[in-house]
Amino acid sequence: MDLIPDYVARKHGKQKVTYVHPLMEDASKETYGILIYQEQVMKAANLLAGFSLGDGDVLRRAMGKKKLSEMILQREKFVEGCAAVNGIKAKQANDIFDLLEKFAGYGFNKSHSAAYGVVAWRTAFLKANYPVEFMAAVLSNEITNTDKNFVFRRGMPAHGDHGASP
Repeated sequence: MDLIPDYVARKHGKQKVTYVHPLMEDASKETYGILIYQEQVMKAANLLAGFSLGDGDVLRRAMGKKKLSEMILQREKFVEGCAAVNGIKAKQANDIFDLLEKFAGYGFNKSHSAAYGVVAWRTAFLKANYPVEFMAAVLSNEITNTDKNFVFRRGMPAHGDHGASP
């Protein structure tokens, strides 16, 4: 989440696209040098440290779960792999690992990101163009959850007042 402003600035040409290592370009070019998708972490581990895609997935899961003992093992394996496969010094490999670890706190896999985007767009369209029907459907879906019903009712326009602010 911390990298969203950098992503936007890079996308709009307001910030130069940079890569922490030239090999990272192949993993993050489509997202302007910012890691967004889980697959990018796996690919970066593959390119930099020689991880198989399966090993990259183990790394990604360990980062996502933030298990300290597993993270220590994965960091050691990553740093050793970076040195053996690409001659990357330990300091730079650790810096790259820190970046991958930072990403893992919020990353989605690419297919889920696309699906969530479609759902968000459709939901926003329905809410903006069919507010009464949208809220009726939301309330019907949460009919047994009175805590949510109260919150939803507070945001509804009064009966017959379909465009005014509450």
